[in-house]
Amino acid sequence: MDRIDAMKVFIAALNEGSLAGAGRRLGRSPAAVSRAVAFLEQQVGATLLHRTTRAIRLSETGERYAAACRRVLAELQEAEAVGAGERIAPRGTLTITAPPVSGEEILRPIIEDFIAAFPAVSVDLVLLVRGANLVEEGIDIALRILELPDSSMTAIRIGGDVRPVIVAAPRYLSQHPRIGEPGDLAKHSIIACTDFGRDAWTFPPPRGGSVPRSVPFRPRLVVNSVRAALGAAVSGLGVTRLLTYHVAERVQDGSLQLLLRDAEPPARPVNLVMPQGRTNVPKVRAFLDFAVPRLRAGFARLSADSAAMRPEPTLFRTKEE
Repeated sequence: MDRIDAMKVFIAALNEGSLAGAGRRLGRSPAAVSRAVAFLEQQVGATLLHRTTRAIRLSETGERYAAACRRVLAELQEAEAVGAGERIAPRGTLTITAPPVSGEEILRPIIEDFIAAFPAVSVDLVLLVRGANLVEEGIDIALRILELPDSSMTAIRIGGDVRPVIVAAPRYLSQHPRIGEPGDLAKHSIIACTDFGRDAWTFPPPRGGSVPRSVPFRPRLVVNSVRAALGAAVSGLGVTRLLTYHVAERVQDGSLQLLLRDAEPPARPVNLVMPQGRTNVPKVRAFLDFAVPRLRAGFARLSADSAAMRPEPTLFRTKEE
């Protein structure tokens, strides 16, 4: 039996959730699907799938083997596409991962336009807070907002003015003590988004210093959603920390005020990241050509909105003052 074909059957069974589903998808009998999986198990010398009458479940070995199969099949598809060169029009499924907010609000509209322009390509958009292993998880492109370590990945720079910022609503600020330096935050109502720290925020060293400043606090509200933190801040509940593009439109319309501008950490770059060699695949190349200028414009617009902040008041007073 052909091992590559058996791998395709194995992955189809995982994608469909059953051996019968794989058989229907591939036009094969259940017995043929079972033989393909048994063949792989014989080759590996271990059980890959635990089977029941209703479902299948990967063994520990099966999880590692499935990741390897996805990688092998993706590289085979890539090699075939490269070999065919320009004769192949963009087609197939493009898998993209991104952080939830940037994926939904910036990337998704671009993907919708891309799908309309390339009817033979479909997109699987996976929104993740964690960093995905692109090769093992079969991901073509990742939108990442961080300094990239040296690796075998290919990266295309999208922008570089994304940084954590402190914000609060003018209504809240007018009723509470002035926030002039990071230590003042300990006296305020904090809305902690878990992505940015739930009991302390770190700031760059003060001028002339070398040790970063950590400001501990007891949050009034802890959320694991950027939108929840943003909404609570706009409503006047307290002070929160998010990224510039999260708050840009609210700063521009005056719903939020940027604080502690002198204590902002360095900007983080925005990149599209791909496994090496993937840019030669027609569907990937087409998406990059289509999306990169639009993403750069989108992040530049949001950065400009944040930069065009309203002047920070020099003093906020409590009602008692």
